[in-house]
Amino acid sequence: MPTAPVKFYQVGSFAAGNRLIDPSLRTVQSELTRSNSLTSGHRACQGCGEALGARYVLDAAMRASGGRLVVVNATGCLEVFSTPYPETSWQVAWLHSLFGNAPAAASGVAAALRSQGRTDIRVLAQGGDGGTVDIGLGALSGMFERNDDVLYVCYDNEAYMNTGVQRSGATPPAARTATTETVGPEPGNVFGQGKNLPRIAMAHGIPYVATATVSEVHDLENKVETAMGIHGARYLHVLVPCPLGWAAPTNQTVHLARLAKETGIFPVLEARDGEVTAVSAIRHQVPVEEYLKLQGRYRHLFRPEPRTEVIARIQAAADANIARYGLVSDDATEPPAGGAP
Repeated sequence: MPTAPVKFYQVGSFAAGNRLIDPSLRTVQSELTRSNSLTSGHRACQGCGEALGARYVLDAAMRASGGRLVVVNATGCLEVFSTPYPETSWQVAWLHSLFGNAPAAASGVAAALRSQGRTDIRVLAQGGDGGTVDIGLGALSGMFERNDDVLYVCYDNEAYMNTGVQRSGATPPAARTATTETVGPEPGNVFGQGKNLPRIAMAHGIPYVATATVSEVHDLENKVETAMGIHGARYLHVLVPCPLGWAAPTNQTVHLARLAKETGIFPVLEARDGEVTAVSAIRHQVPVEEYLKLQGRYRHLFRPEPRTEVIARIQAAADANIARYGLVSDDATEPPAGGAP
């Protein structure tokens, strides 16, 4: 009887399964030979975006470096859930540093390798937004100024999740944390505070800066591969939703990351030597309300009555990102009914 090939698509999204594309273009995660740098046995929460981000980044970095990689890890969620003494889930040369000096420690590793003439071994440092945007900012700036041969990766879940969901310099406006409670005339985190680390990194004029999310694995892996092909200081900022701190369903991590990009709240881009060179355009633009209402940390914006003025301020910030980086493409459309953007 006649037959036809069967193709599987993810309904309501732009995702294409690895079976649909040329093997050379498939993700590292689809390979049986992937390194599993962060392997099973860790104690991350169900749906942890940071665990996804770290696995995607390090497996891509291991492939790009031929397995010759040293990783320096700041204190934080990623370190705590992956290395409860005397156990470890890391299958890579891995060093635990302090909360705020991972960039300096990684610079030291790079200098030691350089003194030995070991140009074949690459160095990657990683930490959360607390250890990057706040506590480690001085050490990171020094690494950038010296143009040390280190790729630094920030896994941004927008608060100090490991110590009880306290506000960080990456916590967005109006978000509820343990230290920005939903009380007073302006509940949640105040507007006008915090830091935009990708723009700070670009201001240093380093060779490569990029942002990415865990919702687009091909984009994230490509940026890791690009960064590993460059020498000097490089910075990668990855949005990794946290079901615990964001008070969101554990099965919505990837969807939330996608919405952050498609609303314009989190611009996805690349920069070389301080200048933006490429952006990932929004394909199905959605209002910020669709992103906010899925998260308990923004529940106070909708109950008991919608705080339309606050939502409008968040929308204005997203619109400003869209205008600054030209994020809306000419063929952007409304999201498909009943499906994820």
